[in-house]
Amino acid sequence: MAADLDAGAAAPAFALPADDGSEVSLKAVKGRNLVLYFYPRADTPGCTREAMDFTRLRPAFAKVNTEIIGVSADPIETQNRFKSKHRIKIALASDETHAVLKAYKAWGEKTMYGRKFMGVLRKTFLIDAKGRIARVWPRVSVPGHAEEVLAAAKAL
Repeated sequence: MAADLDAGAAAPAFALPADDGSEVSLKAVKGRNLVLYFYPRADTPGCTREAMDFTRLRPAFAKVNTEIIGVSADPIETQNRFKSKHRIKIALASDETHAVLKAYKAWGEKTMYGRKFMGVLRKTFLIDAKGRIARVWPRVSVPGHAEEVLAAAKAL
């Protein structure tokens, strides 16, 4: 497996379908900072809390010129139900091919109940307005995470 992406590296380009039928991409947010976070599965407790925390703090992120995009391997229809059910106000993108997940090293081996399988690794990247990775959270613990990312965005 290739090494993780580090702060200072150029963020891999991406373009993904979003929950609202549009496309989200690194190119589209150029000139603004971006929180790109990867989550395992829509409508699970940890993923719901993470999306709701980022939604709650969205106005504060906007004040520091920072967009937020959540990415999972769930289909768009699943993302739409998740977003509507929990009134999520951030962009959610679908990477069913795992291409972007792999580019960001957010697809890998996981273990649950002693069973190993491939899946989405919960990771967050803060990308600066020039498209460079400013900070990486390789193993996210959801409680307090959105606040920590916001503090890092304010420091850019």
